[in-house]
Amino acid sequence: MKFEDRIKEHEARKKRALGMGGEEKLARRREAGQLNARERIAHLFDDGSFVESGLFNTSMQPQDRDRTPADGKIAGFGKIDARLAAVISNDFTVKGASSSPVNSNKMEHVKNVAARNGFPVVFLGESTGARMPDIMGAKNIIGVNNNPKQYMRLRTNPWASAVLGYCFGSATWYSAMADFTVIRKGACLAVSSPRLISMATKQKVDYEELGGWRLHTEVTGLADLAVDTDEEALDAIRTYLSYLPGHANEAPPRAPVPDGSDDAASEILDVIPETKGTVYNVRKVIPRVVDKDSFFELKARFAKTLVTGLARIDGRSVGIIANNPFFKGGAIDADACDKAVSFLVQCDSYNIPLVFLVDQPGFLIGVEAERKRMPGKVMNWLNALALCSVPKLSVIMRKSYGLAVRNMGGSNNADEVAAWWTAEVSFMDPRSAVSVVHGLSPDDSPEAYAAALDEMTRDTSAYDLGAVNGARAVIDPRETRQYLKQMLEIYEDRPSGGVGQHNLRNWPTGF
Repeated sequence: MKFEDRIKEHEARKKRALGMGGEEKLARRREAGQLNARERIAHLFDDGSFVESGLFNTSMQPQDRDRTPADGKIAGFGKIDARLAAVISNDFTVKGASSSPVNSNKMEHVKNVAARNGFPVVFLGESTGARMPDIMGAKNIIGVNNNPKQYMRLRTNPWASAVLGYCFGSATWYSAMADFTVIRKGACLAVSSPRLISMATKQKVDYEELGGWRLHTEVTGLADLAVDTDEEALDAIRTYLSYLPGHANEAPPRAPVPDGSDDAASEILDVIPETKGTVYNVRKVIPRVVDKDSFFELKARFAKTLVTGLARIDGRSVGIIANNPFFKGGAIDADACDKAVSFLVQCDSYNIPLVFLVDQPGFLIGVEAERKRMPGKVMNWLNALALCSVPKLSVIMRKSYGLAVRNMGGSNNADEVAAWWTAEVSFMDPRSAVSVVHGLSPDDSPEAYAAALDEMTRDTSAYDLGAVNGARAVIDPRETRQYLKQMLEIYEDRPSGGVGQHNLRNWPTGF
């Protein structure tokens, strides 16, 4: 056979590269119930679709060339539900998937190809951080592969990240910059490892406290979702990307409408209380508005007074921003402002229409709110909303008070505003206004209090709002889904093909 020696050598080199860190390390991962870097790619992509880039990469250090197959990061291109995507999967069995000039160059190449050709990038994180001695010294930290745009986000194409183990260094940076981040329980996302922190500060800290799933889903908001297994994390990424276009200059894909999607709309009165002051969970309202089983919530454990997530209405992708009276009466706190802005940025960048479901008593006030820079966060939200160029539809379900009326799409901050006949809109809760203006409480003088309350409640109803065109429609709650279906068709933006102006595409990353 011609070239027999060359063929044998090539196959041997390919086998070594595909063998990652060796059978012993791979076996330990199997025993721990963790997928390896290549198994993760196989689960993420459609069968047989993966095309690798940089298989024969190795470390630049001569002594490490035979010990660094693919240089610890596996990258390439494949398909998710028949749509192209790029992937960078950290191989922890090779020097802890540490970053080097070679694998950093590979990552940049894959990112650039995806951005230039219009498809998402998926980062599968598990890395010890930068590799030493590869980056030690001035020439390595500054001179080699020093791309000033390495950590720039213009949101030309979606990024999704999974935190699947200990993530430090670049694995952390890319997760923080991603549009969607899922973290596996037991994983850790942090700037540096507990060992390095202990050396630098003499402070002992464990992985969970430093950067575990509870911290990032409940306190920082850097993770959108926590799951139990690698497989669940990869499935979440597949689901998330199904709502998004491949790139910013196309509309999101339209999906078939599941049978029975209209049926639950008639049950909406069953989940909202008739008594004005009674709380309820808005998560019971959303499924009665969107297509069946289509709601994909983001940051569910963070800033619980506000619910955000992707869904479909009549097969169209939408972004839901809903006040949740079940927590703090729906009062909007500082974290909720950050959560809202982050979601507005994402929807504006990828041409996803916004639906606001409104039931809020205003912003949370007090010393703690001021310490968390509440005024700046409120203004950031309003600024982002004004810049947002996708269709914005607002439905006022019950109360909407104060400046937050605008933040939730009122006062012409949405393209269309509808009000349920249960809606009440004013500068503040009429009961609070009675106390502020008249100094009265229900216990002082029931007759005087009732008269003052009647005065403060005047002109606050849904019909009063409709009379001044502050609501374009007053609707029965059971009509909400049909109303939104009609409005989404009207606001399809046919001249642009459903593509917005992307004014928020370079909004600063994270919080």
